[in-house]
Amino acid sequence: MQDRSEHFAYCVQLFGGTTAASRRLGIDERALRRFINGERPLGDGLLEDTATALRRLITEATEAEGLILAALGAKSNEP
Repeated sequence: MQDRSEHFAYCVQLFGGTTAASRRLGIDERALRRFINGERPLGDGLLEDTATALRRLITEATEAEGLILAALGAKSNEP
């Protein structure tokens, strides 16, 4: 269970912190902290919602990258 909480905390940081994750997931910041601290169990539904929100973030970041590269006149540099 600790590994799940640690991974969830990492995902929250990828969103930009608790406030940003709260907005993206539609969950109160205090509740997010309780999930991270292990005070509340992380259900499969929350993890699935987190994965969906991360996929949306990937899409948004890829689109933003494309706009930047277009403005610079460069091609995408795949990692």
